[in-house]
Amino acid sequence: MNKIWLIMLLASLITALIKDPSLAISSLITGATNSVSLAMELVAVYGVWLGFFALLEKTGVSDVIAKLLRPLIRFLFKGSSDKAQKYVSMNMSANLIGLGNAATPMGISAVNLLGDEMESANSNIIMLVVISATSLQILPTTVISMRAAHGSANAADFLLPCIIATVASTVIGVALVKILSKIFPDEKRKL
Repeated sequence: MNKIWLIMLLASLITALIKDPSLAISSLITGATNSVSLAMELVAVYGVWLGFFALLEKTGVSDVIAKLLRPLIRFLFKGSSDKAQKYVSMNMSANLIGLGNAATPMGISAVNLLGDEMESANSNIIMLVVISATSLQILPTTVISMRAAHGSANAADFLLPCIIATVASTVIGVALVKILSKIFPDEKRKL
C-alpha cells in the first residue's frame, strides 16, 4: 500500500512540476501549512476532550454513566472487563450527543482493553467499531453547530431524519455483528 501511495504522490508531483512549476511549489507549501494547522487544531480539540473525560472519571460521573449503560454494554460486549465497559460507555455517550471527537480517545482506550492480546479483532472490537461507525446520535451537536456557523436558518431541522438514519444503521450493524459472530466465533479466528 505504501508503494501505491508513493507512486501516486510522485506521479502527481511530476505532472504538476511539468505543467506549472510555480503552482506546484506554492501548492506544496500551502498543503504543508494547512496540514500543520490542522494537526494543531486536532491536538487542541483532543486535549480539551481528554481533559473533560478525565474530569468525568475523577468526579465519578463516568461510573454513573457506565452503570446506566451496563445492561446494554454487557449484552453487546460479552466477557469484557469493567474498565473496558466504562470506556465503551463513555465512547457511546459521546457519540449519543454528537461529539465524535470526544468519542475517539475513549474508543481507542476501549479497543486496547477489549483486544485480549489477539492479533486480529475479536467480536467485541468489531462491535465497538460498528457502533462507532454508525454513530447513533440523539443530538448531533457538531453538525448543528457547523450549520449554525455557516448561516443556516434552522440549524436543527434535519434532527428527525438524522435520528431515524442513525438508529436504523446502528440496529442493522449490531444485528449483523451478532449474527456473524455466531457463524464465525472468536475461537476460530485466533492466530
